[in-house]
Amino acid sequence: MALAVPLVLTVTAGTAAAGAGAGPPGARSGWRLVAAEPFDRRLDDARVPWRPDDDGPASPYDVDMYDNDGAYFATVGGPAFRTRLAEVRTYRKSFAFGRRGWLTAELAARDADGDGRPDRPPTLTARRGAADLDEPDYRGGIVIRSTRDLPAEYRVEMTLRGLDFGGERGGSWDYPDGRINGYAPGGCKTVFPWASGGDFSRPECAWADARTDSNGFYYMSIVDYRRVAPHDNIFVHGHRKVAMDGYNRYKYTGSGLKYCNPATKRYEPYSAGTGNGVNAIFMTDDRRYPAMPGTEYLMQSECGLAKGGAIVSTVDLRPELLPENPYTFAIERRGGAYTMEMSGVFAHVGRATYRYTRAFVQDGEPIWHYNQKPGEYDGRYDADWTWKGPGGTLVDRHTWPAGSAYPDRFMIGDPHMNFYEGGARVDDIRLYVPR
Repeated sequence: MALAVPLVLTVTAGTAAAGAGAGPPGARSGWRLVAAEPFDRRLDDARVPWRPDDDGPASPYDVDMYDNDGAYFATVGGPAFRTRLAEVRTYRKSFAFGRRGWLTAELAARDADGDGRPDRPPTLTARRGAADLDEPDYRGGIVIRSTRDLPAEYRVEMTLRGLDFGGERGGSWDYPDGRINGYAPGGCKTVFPWASGGDFSRPECAWADARTDSNGFYYMSIVDYRRVAPHDNIFVHGHRKVAMDGYNRYKYTGSGLKYCNPATKRYEPYSAGTGNGVNAIFMTDDRRYPAMPGTEYLMQSECGLAKGGAIVSTVDLRPELLPENPYTFAIERRGGAYTMEMSGVFAHVGRATYRYTRAFVQDGEPIWHYNQKPGEYDGRYDADWTWKGPGGTLVDRHTWPAGSAYPDRFMIGDPHMNFYEGGARVDDIRLYVPR
């Protein structure tokens, strides 16, 4: 495999962003625009009805053993998992939009009171030239994805004009309106009914608290399966290739996260930031967690390359400057490598653009499921993952075999059905191919 040298390009205030060139809006040097969604036309998900989905084998959202009803949870949770899952009533809606339907919205919600209607479901609307993703209940999920497989080489980007998925506001994790890390007050908000272990027979409010754990948002990610949609959070960890996301940990003071200050190029404690960091992660084949699926992280930042260990916040966003100072997030696949790019006004450095490029196989580390075609990969990183619990032993055989192929599909939003709550405003989703 050809190797690519990691590239970082910082742009000072007053100069053009990396990749921009002369020409019409959205022009990118070396790229040809093939699809764009400016959200100039009215969009409202209310025109599409909610439909029940049991997550079973006949569901169009069935993917693998890590699904909401998957064998993994039956193994680590035992019979109690099936009992608890029976209490969950899931509803979904899906619709294509944009020219020739090149984008698809996927929304999910739960019916907690059993009245046959989802409770406080997420919504997707577009007015005044941007789309609002509103998720008032963490038990829902909402993503915008590519409808079809992305091409062999591409650049996909999104402009962020509003963000309210946790992190500090005005220097505090506890907001004046009573919200905690972006979560509405009142009632219990737990990860029920999906976990990597523990007592699954507990009542819902006795499970781990999502509100005081984390909130977040996926700015741009590439995943390895076709019908990208909200699932349990554990499912998502095994299906990402590369990701730029927020993981906003409430008042976190431990050693599991750290913050890169791009001005000093030194790591700092997570508490040195504002909880509005962007994690730019290349997934590799090693397992990150002993008791749950999830691939290891390769995290490039101005502070260097980190494999595993504490999750690194590459930059710290300043949501209070939105929408006047928007952010652009882009992922490129070209020349045997992926590039992640983020542009905007960041803490400590002002207006800047950062780009991190990594080859499909570099220094012996592959990017998880990078091969779109069988001929791009020879099976050398194949493995079996074994899980044990009250439900017995489960083996996930051939997690990356020879002859396999994995599509590239992009995802923006919140794919977790037991974490994250808030709202975001997105604009100008664009797809390019090499010129």
